[in-house]
Amino acid sequence: MELKNKYTFLRHGKNIHQTQLKDIIYCYPDDNPPCTLIEEGIEEAKKAGEKLRDKNIEHIYCSDILRTRQTAKIVSDIIGFDSEKIIYDTRLRDINWGIFAGKHKDEAWAYYDNDKMRKFDEMTPEGETWNNCRNRMVEVLNEIENNFINKNILIISHGDPLWLLEGYIKGKTDKELVEKRESIMIKTGEVREI
Repeated sequence: MELKNKYTFLRHGKNIHQTQLKDIIYCYPDDNPPCTLIEEGIEEAKKAGEKLRDKNIEHIYCSDILRTRQTAKIVSDIIGFDSEKIIYDTRLRDINWGIFAGKHKDEAWAYYDNDKMRKFDEMTPEGETWNNCRNRMVEVLNEIENNFINKNILIISHGDPLWLLEGYIKGKTDKELVEKRESIMIKTGEVREI
């Protein structure tokens, strides 16, 4: 896909869902109380800011969830970007697992008989599909593409949404995305130029 702008993706810094609650699904839109960055996640965000310091970021689009907002604030302070100009968008939120929020990942995948391909089209009760998530991410991308040319854009979001959007931009099939999911999934605090 030919893009009019230069994009950099950043996944929020580490929080308890990558440590103590590693196999527990986030609640949607966020846990109660909301997930905050742990010390390691704060350090990841600082390192991301250092990597982005000379990238001339002109616009930042960010999920409105606390862990992404915290990441965006740390990064914007480091790169000298006015944090009042960050655009927070609910469409950049993490995927909604519906009734499986707060439950073990194995329980959610058992719903699909461990067939990850079904997650693209079959919605979890009260949740969404990977296609739903990708469609809202693509909506944001298309709006940016329609409004700007030759800008350096930073998108701060979550693992699944960024994985799906990158796959869309690079023309990956759903099968390719699932087969390579572990190796291509953006890590917490990772800066990835697209």
